[in-house]
Amino acid sequence: MALSKEQIAQRIAKEVKDGYYVNLGIGIPTLVANFVRKDIEVDFQSENGVLGMGPFPFEGEEDPDLINAGKQTITTLPGASFFDSAMSFSMIRGQHVDLTILGAMEVSQNGDIANWKIPGKMVKGMGGAMDLVASAENIIVAMMHTNRSGESKLLTKCSLPLTGVNCVKKIVSNLAVMSIENNSFRLLERAPGVSVEVIKESTQGNLIVEGEIPEMKF
Repeated sequence: MALSKEQIAQRIAKEVKDGYYVNLGIGIPTLVANFVRKDIEVDFQSENGVLGMGPFPFEGEEDPDLINAGKQTITTLPGASFFDSAMSFSMIRGQHVDLTILGAMEVSQNGDIANWKIPGKMVKGMGGAMDLVASAENIIVAMMHTNRSGESKLLTKCSLPLTGVNCVKKIVSNLAVMSIENNSFRLLERAPGVSVEVIKESTQGNLIVEGEIPEMKF
């Protein structure tokens, strides 16, 4: 069965290591914080000026002054700090963030990402994604493998305006875990119960499949 959004986030959480500074994009990536192992220490950074974000607040305990870049109310952990956007983007552009997790509307087989605009639709702005993809060395994308019409979002070439070029390292979709290698998607893991054939049919870009592909473990 294809993964839920929560399961995508749970699988990506396995990529988070002790001592990491991590930036989470809006959408599925924000769920990753819920599944990070309790025995490791991770600092979550938000480009609107927060380092040390905690879990989402319980209903009735929200503080409207504490939000992440997606305008969701958050909590902070002991030792958290607040700063302006200039300082925040100095952290990002200075490559002090170890892992960036973003959502995407499209990813191409050479690692291009499109996640900020659909032509003809209203957009509030590009946010911090362009700085993140231009600076980060480790970018994981959390996304659905196909759109609502069943068309692949993993393409030979992106059709939407690009956020960044040749920057994505790994993708976790509702069907599979893939890396970008040799101008292709390399299939690393498949969702439980999902066959390699289904993943091939759902991937428009070039897909490398070698050997037995294991199911994801959580």
